[in-house]
Amino acid sequence: MSAWMLRGLVMGALTTVAWVLVGVLMTATPTIGTVWKIVALALIVLAAVVWGGYDGIRDARANPDPDDYADLTMVWLKAGFLAAVIAVVIGWIAGMTLVPGMRPAGLFVVLTAGISFLTLLVYVPAFAGVAIGRWLVRRDERKAADAVAVIDEAQAA
Repeated sequence: MSAWMLRGLVMGALTTVAWVLVGVLMTATPTIGTVWKIVALALIVLAAVVWGGYDGIRDARANPDPDDYADLTMVWLKAGFLAAVIAVVIGWIAGMTLVPGMRPAGLFVVLTAGISFLTLLVYVPAFAGVAIGRWLVRRDERKAADAVAVIDEAQAA
């Protein structure tokens, strides 16, 4: 299984579960539906940032030269698209048959706007996490290099 497929399947499952839970919770407690939506979005974004950050840290440690970094842009874009397709198709079917509180839009709207939004909802935070992870590794390496330079200067003096 390729890297993007694993990420897409897991993020798709997380997004689908979050969407279905929001539908169920909105049916049970409609007065605080906005809170459930915000919590679900925050969990999806947090998962993407953390996993992207982990990828960025691993990539920066594996490739000391930034020119040799892996192309995580396409990995996360494909993963975001797969996650969106999974979440939209399963969520739309669940909303039409099992969970009345989901109230999905028409199939065309869900397949276009829903997939576009969810793709970006996974991709943008994940790639921000990748950038932060790489930056953290480089920052630690710069600190270590500065410490070595200070020691070398002290020994030379």
